[in-house]
Order: sequence, then structure tokens, then C-alpha cells
Amino acid sequence: MAYEIYISREKRGLGHANAAACIKKAAAMALRAEGVDKALVSVMLTDDEGIRCVNREFRGVDSATDVLSFPLNELEPGRFDPQLCERDPETDAVLLGDMMISLPRCELQGEEFGHGFEREISYLTVHSILHLLGYDHVDEGAMKKQMRAREKEIMGDKD
Repeated sequence: MAYEIYISREKRGLGHANAAACIKKAAAMALRAEGVDKALVSVMLTDDEGIRCVNREFRGVDSATDVLSFPLNELEPGRFDPQLCERDPETDAVLLGDMMISLPRCELQGEEFGHGFEREISYLTVHSILHLLGYDHVDEGAMKKQMRAREKEIMGDKD
């Protein structure tokens, strides 16, 4: 299984040198769990100001958030089909899309929830990978429950 996870930082001084390793590990865990063999994902690390601008531009929501996901394909949750995906012509990896994570918001939430930065960035990465694979939580119904259950399963959380 080959995963290409490209991580860049929008700004200097965001801290958390361990963020990239946590993201790569969590992304691989989620991709493996969903049956994805070869994939490419781009991740932009930013701050609240950076993610707020993108959130406003692409979603019309003028506020900061923890993570944004930009899927490249229209996929059905839990039924990954590489034939439905765009591919990198050089590596033949499935192009899943992009994600953006606010490191300060991630740190704050890790403190608020009492599980720390590494656990929070891992969770946000799994959450975003699932969005790239077609999962969503736009309503409080079955789709949200399906996504939350899958997140827990991948993260190894117990009820």
C-alpha cells in the first residue's frame, strides 16, 4: 500500500513539528481501513485566519473551523471504487483531494476535550479522509451516525 500524503504549511511559526507524522499515520490508518491501496492527498496546515478565509470563499461561512475537506471524486461512503476516481498519471495513485487543518484550533480542541494535540490532529485527519471518501454529516440522520461510527472504529475508540 502506497500513500502519498503531501503536507505543507501556509505560514511559518505554526509550531507542532510532530503534526506531519501524526497526519501521515492517521491518513494511512483510515485509507487502509477503507480498502484504499494507492492514494494521493494534499494537506495544508494553517491557522484560524487562513482557514476562515478559505471557509468563507468556498463554503460562504465567515468563521474559522478545525478542518476543511475538498474531495476530488463523488464516492459512496463505505464503498470505495478506484474505477470512479481520478488518478495521478505518473504514479497511478488515486487522487482523493485536499484537506486544510487549523493547527491552533486543533491544539485548543485537544486541550478542551482532554486528549491532547496528537489525538486531535489524528482524529481530524481521519474525519477529513472519510469526507474525501464520500462520508458526510450534513444532517443528524443516518449519514452522520455512519460517519461517526466509522471514525470511532478507525480510531479504536470504545463506546
